Amino acid sequence: MSKRAQRLTWPILGLPAVAWMFFFLAVPFYVLLCTAFGSIDPLFRNPVPAWNPLDWRFTQVAVVFERLFGPDNFYLPPVMRTIGFVLIAVVASLLIAFPVAYFTAKYAGRRKALVLTLLVAPFWISYMMRMLAWVNLLQTDGIVNSILSLGGLLPIEVNWLAGKWYTVVMGLIYGYVPYMILPLFAALDRISPSLLEAARDLGAGGFDVFKRVILPMSIPGIAAGTLLISLPMMGDYFTTELLSGSPETSMIGSLINTSISSPGQSGQAAALILVLLVVLAAPMIWYTRSTSTAEARS
Repeated sequence: MSKRAQRLTWPILGLPAVAWMFFFLAVPFYVLLCTAFGSIDPLFRNPVPAWNPLDWRFTQVAVVFERLFGPDNFYLPPVMRTIGFVLIAVVASLLIAFPVAYFTAKYAGRRKALVLTLLVAPFWISYMMRMLAWVNLLQTDGIVNSILSLGGLLPIEVNWLAGKWYTVVMGLIYGYVPYMILPLFAALDRISPSLLEAARDLGAGGFDVFKRVILPMSIPGIAAGTLLISLPMMGDYFTTELLSGSPETSMIGSLINTSISSPGQSGQAAALILVLLVVLAAPMIWYTRSTSTAEARS
């Protein structure tokens, strides 16, 4: 094979992926921008995208900005609530996923594939069906209250579905924790047992081995898992609608869903998505920096 053919091989192989990204990421994103910076038809209240960037208007963005930081700022509480819910859910998912991933990577032996399959198998079921199952479990006469009250012996009856923030957080954790386990398992499985043995031979205790060897080498997995679950959590509205349905637990995804279904507010929905992208830029930057740092160390 000639040098010219070798130089053209990888660009040609990468062309389908580039085309896919262009048509299904770049083009929809441009449509989003044109809708956010477009106008509204005064008669039918439909969005009128401004396809020419020179014609972009900032009316819809200004409305969203006013509702976020203006005197009324009724958009701000759901945004801050979303950030809080996601932070709690991500930390809890990490605390749950790390021991499971470490056990699977280091102690499951030949049963690694079986353990991973058992962890992922319940999530082959539709997300909606799993959330509906939780609705049944969390009803006042459901199994959860029955267990807490020891079958009715104790006067404990928690109304889990009455707009409780912790119910929404539990739903987020349950819905996304496997996507934290899988990248953590991949990172921990790559840690050579000889490194752990060498650390112990040098006098490191269990906590020191974890702090100086396991944790630094698992940072790429932590970053990947955090990114994988925080991105969909930020835009999630289905969990809070099913497990709460209260304005007190509404998230930014709920605002976007309501704006899309409301006449004349599609441009504001597009502007809210841009706000969501700005919020999501932080974990993306952290993931990029952590992976580049890990590559530099290796």
